[in-house]
Amino acid sequence: LADPQFCVAEERSGHCAVVDGNFLYVWGGYVSIEENEVYLPNDELWVYEIDSGLWTMHLMEGELPTSMSGSCGACINGKLYIFGGFDDKGYSNLLYYVNLRTRNGTYRWKKITDFKGQPPTPRDKLSCWVYKDRLIYFGGYGCRKHNELSDCFDVHDAFWEGQIFWGWHNDVHVFDTNTQTWFQPTIRGGVPPQPRAAHTCAVLGNKGYIFGGRVLQTRMNDLHCLNLDSWIWSGRIHISGEKPKDRSWHTLTPIADDKLFLFGGLSSDNVPLSDGWIHSVTTNGWKQLTHLPKSRPRLWHTACLGTEGEVMIFGGSKDDLHFLDTGHCSDLLIFQTQPYSLLRLCLDCIGKNASLLKNQISWLPSKILPQVLKKITFWAAANHRQEKKAEIERQEQINVT
Repeated sequence: LADPQFCVAEERSGHCAVVDGNFLYVWGGYVSIEENEVYLPNDELWVYEIDSGLWTMHLMEGELPTSMSGSCGACINGKLYIFGGFDDKGYSNLLYYVNLRTRNGTYRWKKITDFKGQPPTPRDKLSCWVYKDRLIYFGGYGCRKHNELSDCFDVHDAFWEGQIFWGWHNDVHVFDTNTQTWFQPTIRGGVPPQPRAAHTCAVLGNKGYIFGGRVLQTRMNDLHCLNLDSWIWSGRIHISGEKPKDRSWHTLTPIADDKLFLFGGLSSDNVPLSDGWIHSVTTNGWKQLTHLPKSRPRLWHTACLGTEGEVMIFGGSKDDLHFLDTGHCSDLLIFQTQPYSLLRLCLDCIGKNASLLKNQISWLPSKILPQVLKKITFWAAANHRQEKKAEIERQEQINVT
């Protein structure tokens, strides 16, 4: 374990992140070093405790996935599943999992090889819905052989020796984690989205939503929905009123039974975005949030829902990855999407004012003391990071002067 007092997860883009219980888990991705893409270590799992605000790094064991970016991560019953991705050797269609609820503190990767059925072709920048203990994958960019070409694949480039084709997908593949079986559901109706990658997805009830992404040489702002029971596509959902602009490398997070939170991405004119939107399924409309900071654009980041409805944005880039690719981030942006509980508000108040209340904290019930101590740690760490950031900014100003 790294020293939690000064430990902050490394900057990265194209990584995987999930929340299980009171913890945010981050794996993989890449950074840019002297114009080279460097994939981050495959044996490191970064863990953020939501209550205390502390990061720790755990070394992993077992059948390690390759260090890569663009993998699709999802969590079912305390297990983090990683599928697909891209590394120096090309695209992957391998599936791994790790038990996040380990009792001995050891995180061990397991490569799934004893499956039934046929997995998707190799790809990255795909999306995943989690529904009824199933991983339901859609789209992505990857390669196919000539005999694997079909209507679900738009060709972008071809290498004729060996007849290998690169392009975008819009096929749906399901992995049942209970039976260890891959299968392609029979789509029973509707018009599917165009083949795409770097899109985003979210589940509300039994509906899987898709928004935007890269399609051929453009980016989209279309919204689609797949019924995960009947396997019927909605077709493009027509929305009146204002709506987000075209984008890729953004995130979509369910924040209520009928609401989705959209954040960031890269626009069609290659501008990193910092806007946030909420889509209401009930009213079938978008509403832009006006209070978000404009100075924190993000693309190819991750977004996870916290224990009290907060959306936690981690990593990603603040620059256009196609042209600059240097502005990878390591900070955690937290967007509050609903009022916190009374308990949470009280704990935060104590944590912020711990120095004033230090003589009375011991009077609190023993049952609540551990939560209080974590909140004290959280705000102490937050203040430490703010002071450190301010000191760096002061030093940079002195150097400029």
